[in-house]
Amino acid sequence: MRSTILHFFFIFFIFQNNYGQYTDVVNSNRPGESMSAYSVGKKIIQVESGLNYVSSKHELLDYEAKGMNLDLVARYGFFVEELEFIGGLNLQSDTYKDTFNPYNLIEEQRTGIKSISIGLKFLVYDPFKNYKEKINIYSWKANHKFKWRQFIPAVSLYAGTNLNLKSNKFIDESEKISIVSPKVMLITQNIFNKGYVFVTNVFYDKITNDHKTVGYVVTLTKGFNDKWTGFIENKGVSGDYYVDAIVTAGAAYLINKNIQLDASISKNFKNTPDIIYGGIGVSWRSDKNYKEVKIATSKDGKKRKKENSKDEKKSKSKKRIDEVDLEKTK
Repeated sequence: MRSTILHFFFIFFIFQNNYGQYTDVVNSNRPGESMSAYSVGKKIIQVESGLNYVSSKHELLDYEAKGMNLDLVARYGFFVEELEFIGGLNLQSDTYKDTFNPYNLIEEQRTGIKSISIGLKFLVYDPFKNYKEKINIYSWKANHKFKWRQFIPAVSLYAGTNLNLKSNKFIDESEKISIVSPKVMLITQNIFNKGYVFVTNVFYDKITNDHKTVGYVVTLTKGFNDKWTGFIENKGVSGDYYVDAIVTAGAAYLINKNIQLDASISKNFKNTPDIIYGGIGVSWRSDKNYKEVKIATSKDGKKRKKENSKDEKKSKSKKRIDEVDLEKTK
């Protein structure tokens, strides 16, 4: 774990840049499971939460679990614009039935923490950094033509860990041997024309655990107008204990620049186990402590330097004229 974090910060300091992450409206990862490449912005506090109905049924092991699930994610931008802390908490309450052994039927009510995670995300590359698109005031077609730059993704790195509590009823006993199990992830994000955004996450989870998995999450989002967005997502997981593919679809509605509501439903395509879950959620942020970061490109800097030089010359010239006029008056 320590080695993973050290490597993360090594990369962080190599790629450190000064450009802003703040957006005019709340930048939420909900309602999908993928993580966006961009952070919330320095000194921005953001909370994302959802309430879901969950159902899991295993045909071979003859068990089923049905109940409610509450997930809570806190995000905070600090130190520099590109860096973000992410903490996640998942609570579940369900009824678990095990009928695999007809002579020892099990039915129990389970309530508790299902998962806890903490981590850091850092944006290492932004294709729009120091880039200003030229606007053609004479041609609508020229401004909306195909642009290759949209295929260059923003890239982020994530490093964190899962905290495996001894009291967790929702994970295998073998997982509790390791109190912490690291997770690393590569994140890319493309912003296409006509309101499309494509996000890809490739992750290696529970690295030091027997239940380690590799997987991906790909999400395509479409903005319909200033208020409504829709999305479809595919998540794939592969490991010694668990292999699955889950499809999710949903929509989000922006109430104001700091509050977003969402709804989604997810389903996999097998019966070992057969999983379905869905619900509603909300994202909220506080940006009262945010201070706008103004960026000057090298060209802007040279231009401003020339302008300051001209202003200084004009000021000196005016001063000399005023002194001459004063002498004449005397």
